[in-house]
Amino acid sequence: MTNAYSRRDLLRLSACGAFGASMSRWLPAFAADAATSPARRKSVILLWMTGGPPQTDTFDMKPGHENGGQFKPIDTSVSGIQVCEHLPKVAKLMEHCVPIRSMSTKEGDHTRGTYLMRTGNLPTGPIHYPTMGSLISKELGAETADLPNFVAVAPYTQFSPGAYGPGFLGPKYAPLVVGDGNRIGPGAGNMNYDQSLGVKNLELTAGINTYRADARLSLLGDLESDFVSQRPGLVADSHREAYAAAVRMMRSEAVKAFQLDSESDKLRDAYGRNQFGQACLLARRLVERGVPFVEVSLNGVANNQTFAWDTHQQNFTAVKGLLGVLDPAWAALMSDLKDRGLLDSTLIVWMGEFGRTPKINPQTGRDHFPAAWTTVLAGGGIKGGQVVGKTSGDGMKVDDRPVSVQDLFCTICHAVGLDPMKQNLSNVGRPIRLADPGSKPISEIL
Repeated sequence: MTNAYSRRDLLRLSACGAFGASMSRWLPAFAADAATSPARRKSVILLWMTGGPPQTDTFDMKPGHENGGQFKPIDTSVSGIQVCEHLPKVAKLMEHCVPIRSMSTKEGDHTRGTYLMRTGNLPTGPIHYPTMGSLISKELGAETADLPNFVAVAPYTQFSPGAYGPGFLGPKYAPLVVGDGNRIGPGAGNMNYDQSLGVKNLELTAGINTYRADARLSLLGDLESDFVSQRPGLVADSHREAYAAAVRMMRSEAVKAFQLDSESDKLRDAYGRNQFGQACLLARRLVERGVPFVEVSLNGVANNQTFAWDTHQQNFTAVKGLLGVLDPAWAALMSDLKDRGLLDSTLIVWMGEFGRTPKINPQTGRDHFPAAWTTVLAGGGIKGGQVVGKTSGDGMKVDDRPVSVQDLFCTICHAVGLDPMKQNLSNVGRPIRLADPGSKPISEIL
């Protein structure tokens, strides 16, 4: 017999005493089983590395070669896989990760590379392609959810603004943006993260009680109905839906997800007391409450003098600082999700817009390099503990198993249970699939 009880039904029955004392015996087991069930709705957390991280100093080390640089490789929890010495915590969780060392594109420009990696397409022609978060949250999300289906934490949008929006899907699928990501470069990591990661204007204005607020919303509804009846269309509908979603969120208990101070000091310390670390903690809290897509950007750290991961100079000093923030946050995120039974249903995607040159320039920096670089998948839907692809000894080209951007999109779709060939109608009336028809998933990791 199919279980027809919803979560709200269970809470209602519980409040009425319908289950009695026996509930305490089976509820923990029920909760644990539900968290790990294959039927649990999937989520995605995108860890976006603004500027393009260097593969040679992270997940594709080249020890013994002049291109290898200053960092040393260390062993991981998986025999035969090594990563940078400044990723010790992630190294201990490598059984959950798959470095894809053979990413290859032709886009070495920030604007085009960002657009390509985030939408799966190049910014050409009249079609406004949606960002990954809009595309996937549309498929995985619920229209009546108390929280937004797509939350973007501190995105740096200046490189390619169109790469961060819902495109032809419309405003309904735009992200809730939390935090200021456009403060980037030196000092970017010094901001007050508790304040920046909160959602403003969730409380009623002083002097306005619920009764008066409801009356105002009712009046607004009447005005909107009159307007829409005369001017129907996507813009008017999106405006009404945005207001309805905002009211649902304001009145929901789920909004407490943004209250990070309810977590223990020990856990918050483990993630790192900085914006990126606390944003990763927020991502876990949002996924735990059913948000299907959360992205967190690492745009820079305190005291670094480079522009995020755009390390044309002083690469090793800058990357060491960035990895010092990334490593504890990412590792804590995986461990925290695992402890809560959520890692198997949460896919983590680590990437930037391209890699960086294996050859070190005269300013001890690494420049833009799209020909052969690395992304990493971890968690839900992925068979971790293996590596995909191989680059040459000097890191300059892909030697084995090249992976295109569309192959990556196709793989992500399969991992979270989506049909990559599903179509959406674009702004020019052309049907567009979630991934290109010619793309192929990385089957060995699914």
